[in-house]
Amino acid sequence: MESQKNRYKNSQINIILHDNKKVKVEDSNHLRSQENNPFKNIDEEFSTFIGMNKLKATIKEIYATVVINEKRREIGLKDSKQVLHMLFKGNPGTGKTTVARKLAKLYFDMNLLSKGHFIEAERADLVGEYIGQTAQKTRAIIQKAIGGVLFIDEAYSLARGGEKDFGKEAIDTLVKHMEDNQNDFVLILAGYPAEMERFLRLNPGLKSRFPFILDFEDYKVNELLEIAKQMAAEREYKLTKEAEWELRNHLYKKTQERLRNFANARYIRNVIEHSIRVHAVRLLELNRYSSDDLIYLTGSDLQLDELQQF
Repeated sequence: MESQKNRYKNSQINIILHDNKKVKVEDSNHLRSQENNPFKNIDEEFSTFIGMNKLKATIKEIYATVVINEKRREIGLKDSKQVLHMLFKGNPGTGKTTVARKLAKLYFDMNLLSKGHFIEAERADLVGEYIGQTAQKTRAIIQKAIGGVLFIDEAYSLARGGEKDFGKEAIDTLVKHMEDNQNDFVLILAGYPAEMERFLRLNPGLKSRFPFILDFEDYKVNELLEIAKQMAAEREYKLTKEAEWELRNHLYKKTQERLRNFANARYIRNVIEHSIRVHAVRLLELNRYSSDDLIYLTGSDLQLDELQQF
């Protein structure tokens, strides 16, 4: 499935479109029971995701309900439309945005969304500077999201300005359209765990409107190491045993500190990309290298002592 990314001029709205190949439920391979594994498609879609077991289980529950609802319709029983609005709570680099993008495609494939496009917005895209502008801007974003997923990271920023701030108007507009268009789009609000909890306490009617609240936990050391090896492999590199050992020890120290700004998988990506650059300089200066040298990142390539900036 081809995808296209558009960024609107003077805006942070990020839109990803999928080919609009509408498939009838009864004809879709995604909705057929499979003899050995009825969840094969979901397993394949999330096969590269390290951890996230609870998330995968939740998606399987949604998928199973869709399939069984179709079977119930076939024999004249009532089926229930699922409201799929979600809250994602997690620190940076735990996969919130990546998963939201994946869900847009998956829900389209499951015939739950008519377009399956993904729109990422932030406070500036929703909140205006004068009375009436906020509701207008928020409605416009929602209209763009109809048939797809609207993802708002750091959602609590909508409530940061106090009583005179127009952010509350954006929240009220979102809530109204969550009800009016509950089966036409999926709203996902995301952010740091503590701030999201505070945001929900300040807006007590909000939590009940999100049937799915998912916690994106910080990655464990072994998971971070697997992510590092996976990212290296995607670029056709490998880590030497020495590099793995050094990275494991480094990550153990980093996760023990668990500083607020530790960026989990994003940190690993920076480590791998930095190592590749150091590796290239090292080989160029050597001016002789084997095929293995071109593949393997060594402990010295990692330069972990210099990574405080990340």
